Amino acid sequence: MTAIRLLLVDDDPLVRAGLSLMLGGADDIEIVGEAADGDEVEELVDRTRPDVVLMDIRMPSVDGLAATELLRRRADAPHIVLLTTFHADEQVLRALRAGAAGFVLKDTAPADIVDAVRRVAAGDPVLSPTVTRQLMAHAAGTAAGTAAGTATGNAADTRRARARARLAVLNDREREVAVAVGRGHANAGIAAELYLSVATVKTHVSRILAKLDLDNRVQIALLAHDAGLLEDTRDA
Repeated sequence: MTAIRLLLVDDDPLVRAGLSLMLGGADDIEIVGEAADGDEVEELVDRTRPDVVLMDIRMPSVDGLAATELLRRRADAPHIVLLTTFHADEQVLRALRAGAAGFVLKDTAPADIVDAVRRVAAGDPVLSPTVTRQLMAHAAGTAAGTAAGTATGNAADTRRARARARLAVLNDREREVAVAVGRGHANAGIAAELYLSVATVKTHVSRILAKLDLDNRVQIALLAHDAGLLEDTRDA
């Protein structure tokens, strides 16, 4: 089996050393490079061709969010997992909308970080449970938060209108699948709920990603949240 090519990016040399020791010990992961700042990432990606970039958010020159946005514009962009000590809502949302495939806290168990790299390399986006709960709470609380001010409410309304306009290109079945993805269901769960085969669900997800010009399932979920589709599902 071909090893997962991994690039480590963190401004703390001790963190990099710990990650290298932990991840390099896995038989199916090869550390192909290390960087101390986001401004080094593009050149290293060109040179090492990693499958996955595991990258800190807070760095002195170019942070992990900006580096993610730069990398995801590339036709040959690697998968990106952001590693951090904090999990502010806006940081999570910006990272995922930029195309990050994972967001893992630094206090995550070592085995779970290794598993996250494997899952992301296989095309399965991953979030720490803490981040997932926070993201869902943020989405569920958006409506309540808009009551705090007219400007905030207008911004939320605009975001919802834009999200619904984007989702209008989906047919009814694709919309059902998008909602199920937004509710956190895996392909097998979606297949059981909608009486489809797993292969058919995978085809629908691929078509949704292509139609909406998205990178991964997490972005489908965010768009479904922004459009208010999950609220519609709860109210039904």
